[in-house]
Amino acid sequence: MFFLMHCLHHPGMDAARDEHRPAHRAWVGSGGGGIVSVLIGSALLDGGASVGNFGILEAPDAATARAFAEGDPFHRAGIVSSITLTPLPDSFQADRITNPMSPRL
Repeated sequence: MFFLMHCLHHPGMDAARDEHRPAHRAWVGSGGGGIVSVLIGSALLDGGASVGNFGILEAPDAATARAFAEGDPFHRAGIVSSITLTPLPDSFQADRITNPMSPRL
């Protein structure tokens, strides 16, 4: 299954984001230790300021996708204010993403 993960961050978290970014990138690159595949993701911006992050995840189910999102160092450090996971349709064309951020499941 594929999910759109949308994470909003608390305001004023720039320093904390900078501190935890290397661990966040390692978490994403490993797919949370292999529990999901991260096909693509990036920061969410508002007027040039980071306000969150998003990703397209491949996971066996919503509970696994949520475990990945909640295990992210940004979430564990209290940076993330909300996580939304939206299931994508079976017709989602994941094969069009040519360079996934973590190994495919």
